[in-house]
Amino acid sequence: MNRAPLKRSRILHMALTGASDPSAEAEASGEKPFLLRALQIALVVSLYWVTSISMVFLNKYLLDSPSLRLDTPIFVTFYQCLVTTLLCKGLSALATCCPGAVDFPSLRLDLRVARSVLPLSVVFIGMITFNNLCLKYVGVAFYNVGRSLTTVFNVLLSYLLLKQTTSFYALLTCGIIIGGFWLGVDQEGAEGTLSWLGTVFGVLASLCVSLNAIYTKKVLPAVDGSIWRLTFYNNANACILFLPLLLLLGELQALRDFAQLGSAHFWGMMTLGGLFGFAIGYVTGLQIKFTSPLTHNVSGTAKACAQTVLAVLYYEETKSFLWWTSNMMVLGGSSAYTWVRGREMKKTPEEPSPKEGEKSAMGV
Repeated sequence: MNRAPLKRSRILHMALTGASDPSAEAEASGEKPFLLRALQIALVVSLYWVTSISMVFLNKYLLDSPSLRLDTPIFVTFYQCLVTTLLCKGLSALATCCPGAVDFPSLRLDLRVARSVLPLSVVFIGMITFNNLCLKYVGVAFYNVGRSLTTVFNVLLSYLLLKQTTSFYALLTCGIIIGGFWLGVDQEGAEGTLSWLGTVFGVLASLCVSLNAIYTKKVLPAVDGSIWRLTFYNNANACILFLPLLLLLGELQALRDFAQLGSAHFWGMMTLGGLFGFAIGYVTGLQIKFTSPLTHNVSGTAKACAQTVLAVLYYEETKSFLWWTSNMMVLGGSSAYTWVRGREMKKTPEEPSPKEGEKSAMGV
C-alpha cells in the first residue's frame, strides 16, 4: 500500500512549527519493518547530506576558485536557475509521455501566474544571489555562521508582519545564536580572514530566506499548492530578471574574456551545480517526508557541523577555541530553538488539514 504524499502546505506548516505528521509516522511504523524503515531513513539522510555539502563545495569552486578565476557570481546563479527551469520542464514532459514512470505536475508558462509569483521571485533572487555572494567572499568553514541569523529574522518578521509573539525560551535561543554570530565575526577578524562584504551578504541572505518562507505560503495558492510549479515559475522569472543585471554589472563582457569559456569541464561543473541546486529542494522534502520536520532540522544542524569540519580539514585551516565555540553556539542555539518550538506546538491544538485540492509537490 502506497503512502499518500504530504501536502506542500502541510510540509510548510510542519517545517515552520516543528510539528510532525502523525498519520505518516503511524503508517510507516504500522506497515514497514523497523530495519527497512531505518535503512530508508539512513539512505535519505545520507542523500541530503551528500547533496547539500557537495553543492556548497562545488559552488565555492565556481565562485572563488584560484584555478578557475571566474568573477561572474550573477551568471553562475543565472545558469543554475536556467538548469532548474529546463529540468522542471523536462520532467513535466516525461511525466506526460510516461505517466507511470514519473509523478510530476504538468507545466506550461502562464503569464498571469508568472505575474502572481513575481513578488516571491524577487525575494527568491535575493536569497540565492546573496547566498552565492556570501559564499564567494567568505570561507566554507564560516559560511554557516555567516548565514546563521535566519531563525532570528523568522522571529522578528513573524512579529512585525504576522503579529505573532514568541516565548521567552525561544527568544533566549535567538540570543545564543546572535552571540555565536558576533563571536564568530570577532574571531574571523582576529584571524585576519574576515570579509565584511561577505558577512553583510550573509545577513541579507538570512533575511531573504525568512521573507521567502512567508511569501511562499502566500503565493502557493496561485500554483495550486504545487511546489514544483512554484519552483518552475520562480526560476523562469529569475532567468528573465537576471538578464539586465548581467548587462549592468558587466558580467557578459567578463564571460567573453574568460579563458575557459569553451572548456567542457567548466560547463560540466556549471551544469552539475545546477543539478545540485534542483536536487536539494527534492531531497529536503524527501527527508521531511521520511522522518519529521524536527528530525530534518536536527539533521541540518549536524550536517552544518560536518560541513564546517570538512571545510577546515580540506582547506587546511587552523581555528581557535573561541572560533569553534562560536560555531557551537550557533548550532546549539538553532537546535534549541527547534526543540523549544516543537514542545510549544505539542501544547497547542493542531490546525485543520489542508483542502484536498492542495496538491503535493513531492513526487518524482
